[in-house]
Amino acid sequence: MNKSRWVTFTFTPRPTSLASAAVLVAAASLAGCSTLGDTRSVGAGNAPSPSGPAASTAEAAPVKGPCPAVDSAGKSLNMNLPAGTVCHTGTNSQGSAYIIAVPPNWNGRLVLHSHGGPDLATNADRASEVLQRWSIMVRAGYALAGTAFRPGVAVARAAEDTERLRGIFKRHIAKPSMTILHGQSWGAGVAAKAAELYTQQTVGERPYDAVLLSAGVLGGGTKSYDFRTDLRAVYQYLCNNHPRSNEAPYDLNLGFPAGQSAPNNANLSARVNECLGLNLPRDQRSPEQTRKVETITRVIKISEGNIVGHLNWATRHFQDISQRHGGSPFGNMGAVYSGLPDAAAMTALNAGVPRFRANPEAYRRFAQDADFAGRIPVPVLTVKWVNDPIAFVELDAEFKSIMDKAGASDRLVQTFTKSAESHSYISDAVFVTLMSTLTQWVEKGRKPTPEGIAAACPSVMGTFGSGVGCSFDAGYVVPPLNSRVPERQRPTN
Repeated sequence: MNKSRWVTFTFTPRPTSLASAAVLVAAASLAGCSTLGDTRSVGAGNAPSPSGPAASTAEAAPVKGPCPAVDSAGKSLNMNLPAGTVCHTGTNSQGSAYIIAVPPNWNGRLVLHSHGGPDLATNADRASEVLQRWSIMVRAGYALAGTAFRPGVAVARAAEDTERLRGIFKRHIAKPSMTILHGQSWGAGVAAKAAELYTQQTVGERPYDAVLLSAGVLGGGTKSYDFRTDLRAVYQYLCNNHPRSNEAPYDLNLGFPAGQSAPNNANLSARVNECLGLNLPRDQRSPEQTRKVETITRVIKISEGNIVGHLNWATRHFQDISQRHGGSPFGNMGAVYSGLPDAAAMTALNAGVPRFRANPEAYRRFAQDADFAGRIPVPVLTVKWVNDPIAFVELDAEFKSIMDKAGASDRLVQTFTKSAESHSYISDAVFVTLMSTLTQWVEKGRKPTPEGIAAACPSVMGTFGSGVGCSFDAGYVVPPLNSRVPERQRPTN
C-alpha cells in the first residue's frame, strides 16, 4: 500500500513533513505518548488545571488490538481501513463503549465523532458502526474516536460522553495537535452542544479546535421535531389506529404513555400498512389509501418511504423525552397546516386534527438540554444534502439564525450538496474536502467560502472518488424553517 495515500489531502504543510512526522507519531502514539505536542497555548505559568469530564482520572486505559472484524452477532464488518491501523477499545466509567482507531501514518489530528440516533437501549455495536461508517477519516490520516452514548434522548449527557472520550484519548493514547469535533444527524446536535458546554472558559483548556456538522438535526430540540408532532396528529386524523378506538386514549404528543411498552417496528408498520397500504404497489392501493398517503406527503412534506420511520421516532423517542422531562415539550396549538390543492379538504383537516399543548416545564427542561445558544467559540462547518429526507435542509437555516443571534456568524460556514449516498453519508470526496478545509481554517485563520470549498473538491477525486463524488452547490440558498413547518404557540421560558 502506498503510504502517501492516507495523508496527501491536507491543504497546509505541517512544521515537519507528514512523511517523517507520521513515522514518529505512529510509534509514539501507539506506545501511549506523542511526539506531536499540543501547539495551542492555554496560558503561561499559573494556567488553571483542566477540569470537567475529560479531566477525570476514573477512566481506565483502553485495550489495544486489531480493529473489529465482526459485530456482536458475528456478522462481518467492512472496515476499509489502512493496513496497520491500530484500534483501542473500552468502556468509560459511565458504561458507554467506545473505539479509537489510529492509522500507521497518523497526521497528529483527532476526529472526535458524535453519532446519530439516538439508541433507546444499549447498542453493543454502535462504536464499531461509527468506525465502519467513518473509516474515511482514518484513510485520510486522522485518528478517529467514537463512543456509544448512554441510552435515551439526552443531548447534554451525550455531549458529556463525547468529552469524556476526548480525555481518554489525551490521557491514554496521545495529545493531538488538533481536535475536530464531528457530529452526524442527531449527533450533530450533540456536537454543537458539546462545543458550547466545553470551552477554554469552562474546562481550563481549549478542547476543540473546530466543529464539523453533517446532516445535522440543527433546529434545536424544541423546533426540530415539530414536523413529527404534526405527523402524529395528521396520521391519527386520517387513520385513527395509533391508538385504535378500542385502545386506551392518550395525548399523542407524549409519544406513548409513560411506563408502557410502545409498539415495536413490526406492530407500527402493520398499523400503517392497514391504513395506507405502503406495503402495496401504488396501483394496488385503494383510492382512499392513495388519498391519505398524498395528504401526509403534501402536508407534512415527507416521502411515503419515510412515514414509518418518522412515526416510529414520534412514538418511541417522544415517549423517552416525555418521561425524561415530566411531560411533553411538543405541541401543535396554533399550527395552520397547508399543502392540499383542495381548500375544503384543507379546512377540514385543520379543524379535525387532534390538538395538544406543550407542557411548559417539560418544554423548559427539554430546551435546556437540546436547544442551542449559538455561542461556539471555534470554526464551525456544516454540510447538508439539500434533499435530506431525515434532517431537512431548512434546519440549517434555523441553526444559522441561532449563530447569528449569538454574534457568532463569523465562525460559521454552511455548505450544501446536490446529491448524497443517503442521509447517513454523502461521499468520501466531500468529507475529505471538508476536513482539509477545517484544518486550513484553524491553522491559517482564513475563513473559507462555499465557492472555494466546491472548487477544491475535484482535486481529491483521484484517490477518494467513490460514491457520488463532489456535488457541492455553492449558490444554494436555504429556505427558512417556517417555509416547511408551520409556526405554533410555544411556552415562554
